[in-house]
Amino acid sequence: MISPVAAPARPAPVGGRFIRQIPPTPLVPVTLDAELGPIWCKLEFMNPSGSTKDRIARHILEKAWRRGEIREGDTVVEASSGSTSIALALACAQMGLKFVAFIPSSATNERGLMIRAYGGEVRRIEGGMSKVLEAAESAALEHGWFAAKQFENPDNAEAHRMFTGPEILSQMECGCVDAVVSGVGTGGTLRGLWEAFDDAGCGAQAFAAIPCEGRAFGDNAECASLIFSKEVPGVAECLSLLYKEWREGPRGGAIQEVTVREELCLDLTQRLWALGYPVGPSSGLNYAAALEAKRRLGRDGRVVTVFPDRMERYFSHRVFAGLREDG
Repeated sequence: MISPVAAPARPAPVGGRFIRQIPPTPLVPVTLDAELGPIWCKLEFMNPSGSTKDRIARHILEKAWRRGEIREGDTVVEASSGSTSIALALACAQMGLKFVAFIPSSATNERGLMIRAYGGEVRRIEGGMSKVLEAAESAALEHGWFAAKQFENPDNAEAHRMFTGPEILSQMECGCVDAVVSGVGTGGTLRGLWEAFDDAGCGAQAFAAIPCEGRAFGDNAECASLIFSKEVPGVAECLSLLYKEWREGPRGGAIQEVTVREELCLDLTQRLWALGYPVGPSSGLNYAAALEAKRRLGRDGRVVTVFPDRMERYFSHRVFAGLREDG
C-alpha cells in the first residue's frame, strides 16, 4: 500500500497581524448511486468563512504581504459574485486590512450581509462579471488599492496545488486519485488540484463540470459555465485567464468537459441536504459531474470532487423555493 502523502505545513505570515491557519477539511465518501459507488468529496464548506475560497484568499494575501505589496491598514479590492469576497473580507479583518467587494447587482442579500459582517464594503454593479471586473480594476488604479485578481492571479491555483491537493492525497488511503471534478469559476480549484495530483504521479484526469443552463444557479452563484449565458455568473468568456492558459497550454489536454442539466444540479443539492451536507448548488453540479466521471472510469475509479460552499448564502435562491413560507 502506498503511504499517504503528508500535507505541507502552511508558513506563518511575516509581520503585522497574522491570519489563523486553516485546518484540514474532511474528505468523505458520499454515495447517491449504489451501482457506481462512492465519490470522494472534500467538505470545503467547513472552511472558516464557509467556502473553498478561504484557501485562495489567505494564500493571495499572505504572499502579497511577504512581497511588501500590502501592509496593515491598506485596502484590498476584488470583483466576485460572492464567496471570494466573503473569504477576503474575513481574511482582511484578521490581518488588519480594509476590504471593498465589487459584486453583481443580482448577488443575494445574504452574501452582501456576510461581507459587511466582517467589516467589508459592498459595491453592487449592474451588468455581468465583465462590468464588475472593470469597476474593481478602475477603483484599484484610482485609489492605489491592492487588487486580488482571482481570475488571473497564479497564487489562486497555487493555493490548491500546494495545500488542498496534498491534503487530499494525505487523506486518501491509497495516497492517489484517478480523477478530479470541479465546476469552473476562476478555474483555480480544478487546475490547482489536478496539477497537485499530476505532480504526485497519479495520472489523474480532470473533469470540468458545466451547467448546461444557467437558471439553476442564477446571477448570484460563485460558479461559472463554459456554455456562457447571462443567467450564469462568475466568468464571462475569456475572462478566466487561469483556466484559459491551462486549457490552451501543454498540460491542458487532460481536461474533459461534462455538461449537467440545471434541474439535476438542484435535485442532487437537495439530496445532499438529506444526507446532512449543508451545501450550495455548486456542490450538486460537482457531484453530478463526478458521477459521470465515475461512469467513464468504472466503479473502482477514485473520483474526487469538492463541496465548495455552505447553504446559508443561498436562502433566497431558487434552490430553496420549495422550503420558504412564501413558496
